[in-house]
Amino acid sequence: MTLAGGCGIETWTVVQDGRHNAFTDLAFWRSSFWLAYISSPTHFFSRRSRVVILRSRDARAWRPAACLDGDGEDIRDPKLAVVGDRLVLVALLNRRFDPQPYRTVTAASADGRTWSPRALAAPAGWLLGRPKLAADGAWYAPAHNLVGGAVKLFASADGLAWEAHAAIARGDGADETAIEPLPDGRLLAVTRLEAGGGLGGHPRAGTLISAAAPPYTTWSPLGCSRLTRLDGPALFAYGDRVFAAGRFQPRVAGPIWWSGSVLSRKRTSLFALRGGRLTRVADLPSAGDTSYPGVVTRDGQAFISYYTSPPRRDGSWLTAMFLPTSIRMAAVPLDLPAAL
Repeated sequence: MTLAGGCGIETWTVVQDGRHNAFTDLAFWRSSFWLAYISSPTHFFSRRSRVVILRSRDARAWRPAACLDGDGEDIRDPKLAVVGDRLVLVALLNRRFDPQPYRTVTAASADGRTWSPRALAAPAGWLLGRPKLAADGAWYAPAHNLVGGAVKLFASADGLAWEAHAAIARGDGADETAIEPLPDGRLLAVTRLEAGGGLGGHPRAGTLISAAAPPYTTWSPLGCSRLTRLDGPALFAYGDRVFAAGRFQPRVAGPIWWSGSVLSRKRTSLFALRGGRLTRVADLPSAGDTSYPGVVTRDGQAFISYYTSPPRRDGSWLTAMFLPTSIRMAAVPLDLPAAL
């Protein structure tokens, strides 16, 4: 175990088995942590990809709970939510080598081991992110559409069937989005902006920050951060403070190392969010192909799951997508300096 970023962050490895393990999420249910991730040969399309679900009492010693495949398709980006007395899984299906998922599926479990048959969760093309329970008692999830370059808020009563509720963002390559309910009843969102970037990224790529008050039908931009293009974003609140986690690029420079460049180095990092501004707090031990964190807050700490290439090698994102990656956990003390 190591300390990261000088902030007293403890980290440890959960899975390191020679496969490309990626796209994590984390939930706390029935007195246990539940971790979902994808096990696959590479970052790219594979019919051998699997959703692996592990269970742990302390987030350190993990046991297998379930393994779900894509029924002959590439399955990726699992998200977990505790809806009523069930654990709900949201995942995406993909048919292209360079992944561009085309549909969202859901399943539910009463024990974490046996899961219902997969069902179509939303209209084709809409890719659901992590569901959250809002102040009005309804479940909401952001969804992006790669073809239309748009993000919408979807709503659900059971976490399985979802309907479009409101538009969040459009244009500038609006992509993966995370939401978080705030103490004042609003929903906050961070959206990955591709800005039309290719292999070398784009100078306008960044993270859109927006918010909406109930009934969450009108979303207002609070700002656009160029500090990072927050790939695989996660949002979480602790008291009156809000944090984000996701992918960070330490060096941004044109013309082929703009934000989002696949040729650059990457980190999984923690950010404080205030208004329309992101402030980098710490880098978790990470490099290469990394990010897609899941977060559970308990006992004054944020337990964060994420995946990474070997941190000491610190190679380019593109090369690392073909090589093995590990699943790691971090325990972050949330009494961080209030100035952040």
